[in-house]
Amino acid sequence: MRTVTLINGDGIGPEISDSVVKIIEASGLKINWDIQTAGEDVIKDEGVPLPQRVVDSIRHNKVALKAPVTTPIGKGFRSVNVQLRKELDLYANIRPCKNLPSVVTRFDKVNLVVVRENTEDLYAGIERKVDNDTAESIKLITRKASERICKFAFDYALKNNRKEVCVVTKANIMKLSDGLFLESYRKIAQNYPQIMKKEILVDNLCMQLVQHPETFDVLVLPNLYGDIVSDLTAGLIGGLGVAQGANIGLDCAVFEPVHGSAPDIRGQNRANPTALLLSAIEMIRYIDEVFYADIIEKALFKTLESGIYTSDLGGNASTTEFTDAIIKNLIK
Repeated sequence: MRTVTLINGDGIGPEISDSVVKIIEASGLKINWDIQTAGEDVIKDEGVPLPQRVVDSIRHNKVALKAPVTTPIGKGFRSVNVQLRKELDLYANIRPCKNLPSVVTRFDKVNLVVVRENTEDLYAGIERKVDNDTAESIKLITRKASERICKFAFDYALKNNRKEVCVVTKANIMKLSDGLFLESYRKIAQNYPQIMKKEILVDNLCMQLVQHPETFDVLVLPNLYGDIVSDLTAGLIGGLGVAQGANIGLDCAVFEPVHGSAPDIRGQNRANPTALLLSAIEMIRYIDEVFYADIIEKALFKTLESGIYTSDLGGNASTTEFTDAIIKNLIK
């Protein structure tokens, strides 16, 4: 039996974690869950939002499923997500973006993947206060990190039968930092003659994504652009409630939804577990339990096709009702 770290998060995290665990158990897949708490709820007792025990658990088990953890805006502790990525060198953030059955959106035929560098750039939070009226952030781009994320993107494309890898930068303005990322992409791209290449500026990409998203395949981006664009692409398929994610390193992998902890609906039985469930499905594939991943995915799709949705997708099903419907649709 495989042991997997489960970080049940805060806000709606525990509710959707319970939902996903019930669905996985109902599928027949046996997982030993090493349950770890993190975020606002543990600060009172342990003094920090990310205790060392959580990092140690992931290092030991190699794989984790993580529910959302609240990050204060403008003050308070730094992002638990950023800390985990740095501690475990989870350098590749993968966010598939594909239309789901019967989820009505402005676009159809969307099927792209955002591959985001996860360890540096402005999003890494290297900043300081210069004086009372000035603060500065450092945009750190290295050749090593840029080349390995570009290689990851091309390898991902090959493994998943993707046809194109498009690099996204603002190299016309940030000629040194984004220029280095673009240079790294061009170097790595030479080793993949079977994959089509494309270069685009991030502002142009955002415009084209809301006009013709079906024309994009695999996108590879520096950290900050990747964070913003992945939320944009989530909007193309129904919102953050259906957007999955994964953080991959050389030794460990953490699978998590894109959305936040939504403390405003905590405990109301309204949360949509779909994004965490899709992340769990990819985690199950990652640990080579493809049979179970497929039957859980089919049950989810059958539930959506039957018109059962949570309120964020325009339905009236509670978290519990949605979960029970998926379990009912599982093919044993």
